[in-house]
Amino acid sequence: MTQKVVSTTINGEPVQFLSEPGGSLLTALRDELGLTGSKEGCNNGNCGACNVVLNGELVNSCCVLAMEVEGADLLTIEGVAQGDQLHPLQNSFLENAALQCGICTPGFIVAAKVLLENEPDADEARIRHWLAGNLCRCTGYDKIVRAVLDAAEQMRQPAAT
Repeated sequence: MTQKVVSTTINGEPVQFLSEPGGSLLTALRDELGLTGSKEGCNNGNCGACNVVLNGELVNSCCVLAMEVEGADLLTIEGVAQGDQLHPLQNSFLENAALQCGICTPGFIVAAKVLLENEPDADEARIRHWLAGNLCRCTGYDKIVRAVLDAAEQMRQPAAT
């Protein structure tokens, strides 16, 4: 098969990479671009470990063909922090011990970021429903939900001037 050049924007930066016609976005991110934060958990869209934001929508990168992101805007876990400044979700996951092995953590953070950007007042039931597509085999879900609730509270606070 002939590889094709894909031009897209990832984490605010224009990038180009080569992809086979049937290659997944997850494989391109990890193997072609060195963005290894998105994890391969199931490779069939059932675990959420590879979540990214594609044109504002949460998607499982293992289920998206790399060629489908031509001209698109992507956000991966690597783009969540602003330089050395962690996003409130990242801080909250640390503070609430909402991570253990780390396989699921990037997907949970990316998914929660999309939720809180669209629903800053999401309650526990909504958070649990939204994150139902993400699987964790280590910490369970209570610490993760608490971390998202804490981050939501922090994100609603006015910025200090």
